[in-house]
Amino acid sequence: MKIRIKDMPGRISGLWKSLVRRGKDRKISFALKTTAVYTMLFGVILVIVTAAAAASFTSYSMQSDNLERAASFLLSRLDDPRAGQFDFESFAEINKVYIEIASRDGVIASYGQAPGGGGRYLQAIRRLDKPNLRNVMVKVVSTERQQWSFGGIPQAGFVAVVLLLLAAAAAFGSLKTKQMLKPVYTMTQTARSITANDLSVRIHTENSNDELQELAETFNGMLDRLEESYEQQNRFVSDASHELRTPLSVISGYANLLRRWGSGDKNVLNESVEKIVEETGYMQQLVNRLLFLARADKRTQRVCPERFSLSELLDEIAKETRMIDSRHTLSVKVQNGIFLTADRALLKQAVRAVLDNSIKYTPEGGTIGIVCAAENGTVHLTVKDTGIGIPEKDLPHIFDRFYKADEARTRSAGGCGLGLSIVRWIVERHGGRIEVSSTPGSGTSFHIFLPQNE
Repeated sequence: MKIRIKDMPGRISGLWKSLVRRGKDRKISFALKTTAVYTMLFGVILVIVTAAAAASFTSYSMQSDNLERAASFLLSRLDDPRAGQFDFESFAEINKVYIEIASRDGVIASYGQAPGGGGRYLQAIRRLDKPNLRNVMVKVVSTERQQWSFGGIPQAGFVAVVLLLLAAAAAFGSLKTKQMLKPVYTMTQTARSITANDLSVRIHTENSNDELQELAETFNGMLDRLEESYEQQNRFVSDASHELRTPLSVISGYANLLRRWGSGDKNVLNESVEKIVEETGYMQQLVNRLLFLARADKRTQRVCPERFSLSELLDEIAKETRMIDSRHTLSVKVQNGIFLTADRALLKQAVRAVLDNSIKYTPEGGTIGIVCAAENGTVHLTVKDTGIGIPEKDLPHIFDRFYKADEARTRSAGGCGLGLSIVRWIVERHGGRIEVSSTPGSGTSFHIFLPQNE
């Protein structure tokens, strides 16, 4: 593929934008950020100290070299027959040095102003290596007091500068760390503002592309789950109260009817007692199912696995169903020799609940079928009816608690919207799944899949 020269700027610009975008999307560790900040700060200080020390050492070396050269030059003058013509005094004054020419017997001559007072002064000593002047030496001393300085800054001033830089680095590092930890303070304030009445508050950390953002997202996810759980609990209590209010109102109404007319009217008495018993049974069923789901939510619902014949259990359920329901035709097609390891009582409860649902919504004379077979370690149980069916919009919700596709129809059929929720819990508790397919006006099929454990 050929790339034209005129296209290169556009391609480079696009590549740069892509790299920048990827850099923004990539998470940078908080530890890496903190390390980078303090490494940069102390790196700058180290560079300054190193540069100042190098400048000081260079200055010291230059002064020492100058004195060494001066001493060597003076030795060469002494070895010159014309040494008497050289002006040592002017040399000492111009170069700001003190010169001593000495032998073993003592100082022969000195030139310039000798350094006075305390302190240290740089000096250089050279011996004249001549047979006749072997014991003569030249000492050159700088008249300027030696002071340790860094880049022209005195030692005390340099220490003060370093301390000031360290303080500035600490302040800057603290500011940057505080800025990076801002999401933590935000999370703290958010957590303090959360109450049971308001779980909608969330933490926003768009500018923190590190572990703190991940922590904030995890915290927000936890709040989402808490809010959803709290809303489910409120709906559960509200729906349960609503379900209990209706039978209580009916019982109260018939009790008042009994008190006013029951003693003198046998028909009123019989009707009132019948309705009170009916509503009491409905309430008992509702309370039992609520208790079951409450135990399921708290994971205290007991599950007692045992090895049993599923074929025999389904035949037993079919026999009992025919005894209590003569309005429908029940067909059973069960493969022989299917065994399961499961809680027999719970599984029987689940199958009966599905059958009861089919009985309620299948017109008289309709057909309800039970089909069960095992293949590849999975048991497939189907309950199919020729009932009124379930609208497509309601299919995703029929296993939700208290969900009723048709409030009036469900109430007249004696349902409270909890049976299928319990069925799903039982099936999933045994490692299986339940599916439903339905055609309004034609019927509904429930498919239960269970692992055939050894």
